[in-house]
Amino acid sequence: MREFVAALLDAAPQAYHPRLAEAARAAAEDVAHALPGERARDAAVRARVLRAFVEADLTDADLAGTTGYGYGDAAREGYERLLAGLFGAERALARLSLVSGTHAIVASVGALVARGERLLSATGRPYDTLRNAIAQDSASLVNREGIRYDEVALRDDGTPDLEALRRALAEPTRAVFVQRSRGYAPRPSLSIDDCERIVRTVREASPPTLVLVDNCYGELIEAREPTHVGADLCMGSLIKNPGGGLAPTGGYVIGRSRVVEAVATRLYAPGLGDRLGPTLGLGRLFFQGLFQAPLMVREALRGLRFAAALFARLGYAVDPAPEALRRDIIQAVRLRGPEELVAFARGLQRAMPVNARFAPEPGPVPGYVDPVVMAGGSFVGGATLELSCDAPLRPPYDVYLQGGLLAEHTALGALCAAQALLERGS
Repeated sequence: MREFVAALLDAAPQAYHPRLAEAARAAAEDVAHALPGERARDAAVRARVLRAFVEADLTDADLAGTTGYGYGDAAREGYERLLAGLFGAERALARLSLVSGTHAIVASVGALVARGERLLSATGRPYDTLRNAIAQDSASLVNREGIRYDEVALRDDGTPDLEALRRALAEPTRAVFVQRSRGYAPRPSLSIDDCERIVRTVREASPPTLVLVDNCYGELIEAREPTHVGADLCMGSLIKNPGGGLAPTGGYVIGRSRVVEAVATRLYAPGLGDRLGPTLGLGRLFFQGLFQAPLMVREALRGLRFAAALFARLGYAVDPAPEALRRDIIQAVRLRGPEELVAFARGLQRAMPVNARFAPEPGPVPGYVDPVVMAGGSFVGGATLELSCDAPLRPPYDVYLQGGLLAEHTALGALCAAQALLERGS
């Protein structure tokens, strides 16, 4: 990173504010060395993925796909077998017809929590689009399907309140929901150890209750996934971490066989289960994307660490801190008002490989209460493993920087965003 930052600054010194150039060189030094435990965790993830591929025993024939109903689709069956092994789970459902993490989560909750049964969030208020789909929209699971929904507030430090969760489970509860990533909230993302403590609390207080984990942004960060520590189901998007920058769409649910079967039945139809769903010849992209995903995730983490160090050097509050081991591919930067949110997004947009000429404007986004400003120019639409940012225009004015297939691209984007902030200030 030091060499890249130096090359950028030396090639066009007039393009960067003097204060930014100084901060960037210092930030590159700040992140020049690996964090304690970082290399071991990286090696564990890579080993897990390689072992899963070897144990899946794939052949050329498994890359072939189908059209139409998708009966006997070898790519689908091979990919789901691979994912189940990678997550230490009994079964996986990974489909093109699941178009987002939110879609996978709502389909799962709808399949598993019946009218009159209770869903309890152990991590407070979920991110905007999901809470809207669960409880706020007129067609939400609460308003249309009659499920009951409650939340256990996080502690003041943003960590799960296990004692409050235990008390809440005195009331019959069909499923506990866990959101690993921070969403649009000033709270820390959860580690797998945090998930394990939640699972243990649920098992002790209410053994029949299911534990459902929103795994978005957190896949392949740590040596284990939520299903390794007892979660009944985890759900996410294939165009985030597992897609490795190649998967063109899709979502997944992975966990216990009977639970996954219930979601498949809801997604398709009773009697059909998971036995149909074509891959349309896209199997190779899913397999290859997953094979290279550990490298892409590490690149994102390395770039985000530099971004954290850069904005900290410029006087902004950042979370996680540059010296913290990361739990997902999101970096929060606290800005000083809505004008700075817009400036940041416009600066980041200048670094995009696609649509760099665009100037983001805040506006309404389906599922969000407040106007949101976003920057992105990805090769796969909405793929947040690629570099992007988004921010709701509301206090505390946090912008969420996400992903980056190349650490250097994330560093360039951070420099462009910082330059836009400094230009605005001057």
